[in-house]
Amino acid sequence: VQLQASGGGLVQAGGSLRLSCAYSGSMIFSIRTMYWFRQAPGKQRELVASITGVGDTNYPDSVKGRFTASRDNAKNTVYLQMNSLKPEDTGVYYCMVSNYWGQGTLVTVSS
Repeated sequence: VQLQASGGGLVQAGGSLRLSCAYSGSMIFSIRTMYWFRQAPGKQRELVASITGVGDTNYPDSVKGRFTASRDNAKNTVYLQMNSLKPEDTGVYYCMVSNYWGQGTLVTVSS
């Protein structure tokens, strides 16, 4: 299993970014729940979004209404649209499936 996350960068507070995570491997992607986590400097990794194979999503209160997870099963890819970004959203964002982790992509939100 390989997960390739991309789309991170530097953005001002209030801005938006769209992360992508491309999956390759032997599991059937379309039936797998995919997860987005983030890890801020000095903090534990935290879940920010999950999306089932049929597109049902779940978010913690900290990002609800600002982050939207989606997926394209034909492309074996999941996305995380992040709007109204805040400095506290800064961190390395990872995608995960069945305990397989991507390499992460850095998001930095400046105030």
